[in-house]
Amino acid sequence: MQILKKLGLILSLGAAMATSAALAQQQQFVNVLTGGQSGVYYPLGVALSQIYAKNIPNVRSTAQVTRASAENMNLLQAGRGELALALADSVSDAYKGVAEAGFPKPLTKLRGLSATYNNYIQIVANADSGIKTLADLKGKRISVGAAKSGTELNARAIFKAAGLSYSDMAKIEYLPFGESVELMKNRQLDATLQSAGLGVASIRDLATSVKIIVVAVPADVVTRVGDAAYQPSFIPANTYAGQTVDIPTAAIPNFLVTHSGVSDELAYQMTKTLYENLDTMYAAHNAAKAIKRENAVNGMPVPVHPGAARYYKEVGVMK
Repeated sequence: MQILKKLGLILSLGAAMATSAALAQQQQFVNVLTGGQSGVYYPLGVALSQIYAKNIPNVRSTAQVTRASAENMNLLQAGRGELALALADSVSDAYKGVAEAGFPKPLTKLRGLSATYNNYIQIVANADSGIKTLADLKGKRISVGAAKSGTELNARAIFKAAGLSYSDMAKIEYLPFGESVELMKNRQLDATLQSAGLGVASIRDLATSVKIIVVAVPADVVTRVGDAAYQPSFIPANTYAGQTVDIPTAAIPNFLVTHSGVSDELAYQMTKTLYENLDTMYAAHNAAKAIKRENAVNGMPVPVHPGAARYYKEVGVMK
């Protein structure tokens, strides 16, 4: 009898260990690639990682600080993340392999999960810098975002369309949003170009510290960019302290992008869980209020992941 009890205990322990091993094997990781901590990608990515960790069984999820769009696409292609936020033009350039945008080879593993919200080109100058128009940027010190980031690619496109180049400026800095703002507070920069959602924390911070001018990007300049991702829009009055009128600018869509190595089931769960928890996304940042299921695949620059497509077919967004 004692031998049977011991044998039963051994079998129970073995079964428990086998079950634990099976559960460990089933556990999946979702690394959400974001951007700098002072931008919009980061709070949305953190919220998304928390949603996934809480609601998708056997998923561990984290949000990673990155240099945003361009780097995110390269990381996805390398399998070093499962989901990323990125600008439409960066996603398109990555998939096509546009060398001058930092993609010497096509990143063919990229797959679309969902459209999100628009970025707005926000060119902000110290009021005492004398900058009021794009032409006034000549001879001034300006930060254009991290080198080869989505923001910096936007800066090149807008400046070219406006007949400007980096060589026209007194100094170009390749800095994240937060660092750009600190230099502006210290009068070491005259202006910063930031491609981000409305009400981005970095510019809100700057506007409460110094008097700012938000520089217009006229609709004809936006049209001359020659890329359908760039659409004429405006920054609504009072988005930032001291900005009392609507400011014309360019709007560029952002997308959630995954890759072909992510299983159909996980991509399905990531998409479904996103749309079942939009309130949490709204609480993370106002920009998330633009995320609409009916617009999820509009303008998608890469093929929709089959797992995401399954969800969209279930809810009638795709046929």
